[in-house]
Amino acid sequence: MRAAVLTQFGAPLTVREVPDPEAGGGEVLIQVLAACVAPYAAEVFSGERNYPLVPPVVPGIGGVGRVVHVGSDATRLRRGDLVWCDATVRSRDDALTPDITLQGWSSRGEGGARLARYLHDGSFAELMRVPTENVFPLPAAAGDDPARWAALAVHVIPYGGLLAGGLAAGETLLVSGATGNLGSSAVAVALAMGAGRVVAPGRNRATLDLLADRFGPRLRPVQLTGDEAGDRTAMSTAADGPIDMVIDLLPPSAPSSVTRTAAMTVREYGRVVLMGGIGMLGGDDLALPYPWIMRNSITVRGQWMYPRTANVGIIRLLASGTLDLAGERVRSFGLHAVNDAVAYAASHSGPFDRTALIPPAR
Repeated sequence: MRAAVLTQFGAPLTVREVPDPEAGGGEVLIQVLAACVAPYAAEVFSGERNYPLVPPVVPGIGGVGRVVHVGSDATRLRRGDLVWCDATVRSRDDALTPDITLQGWSSRGEGGARLARYLHDGSFAELMRVPTENVFPLPAAAGDDPARWAALAVHVIPYGGLLAGGLAAGETLLVSGATGNLGSSAVAVALAMGAGRVVAPGRNRATLDLLADRFGPRLRPVQLTGDEAGDRTAMSTAADGPIDMVIDLLPPSAPSSVTRTAAMTVREYGRVVLMGGIGMLGGDDLALPYPWIMRNSITVRGQWMYPRTANVGIIRLLASGTLDLAGERVRSFGLHAVNDAVAYAASHSGPFDRTALIPPAR
């Protein structure tokens, strides 16, 4: 098969022939129809993000595809099924604290690295081998535009964070990093889940206006100034009532002070979910005041990725039209143009900009 291979960090991806993967028991072989190219993919492939990928590797974080072969233990999946392939793989030998790898992308700890050595390659290829439990049926409509549906790779992440924080219909959510690619997805997903209003802070006025035009009065934009006290007041005022939950999706380049300012707008007994990259590339740690957390009974939790069931939930939101993909700007590239796709994604990282890689039909 043809695949895009990262031969070493800092080098362009090489498109070449590699052996077809073979699926064993508990695995599914997928023909990849479309894979999302993350806006920060160039930072991963350059080594800037210091991800624990081991070249040579076929990268890629999940994708839309069709089943080519299923293991004998599969009871529902059939050859030819249109499916979503989730890249978040969990080890099967520890139900309480499973090791995790993002197939073809990243991993956590030594256990995750061991898992990555087995499920090494991702979706930038014609074929992909995936654990059976990471394959989810899609509605037939997804086959009409698999490149658009590849945005599942983006939307399922904040959806997992909102589930972790227990977002309920009618609640007020503040999205820290709302003007970014993941943050704007969190805005859309939260409103689809029934949030009463979403406070969207950011520095980019044009992007804030775009969000306000798209989502109407339930979206409350706030332009940040960098003054912590003033920004906190502005966010609380925009909410026009208590802020029940804060989700942070800021990238590693953002200062921790922005996350702290947003987090401390949450009401007494409120929840804060941390999903961003603050501190991963150096900089100050997030310093939340102990007395504030304790006396206000604040729940602060981290959430890396999402539970398996989140895939089912986000697919249902999309299939019902509650979360609408129609307004997203999608640019597709053939597998041969993978390096152009990576460059394009990096320069088009705004809200609802999507870049997809389309391997050739086999």
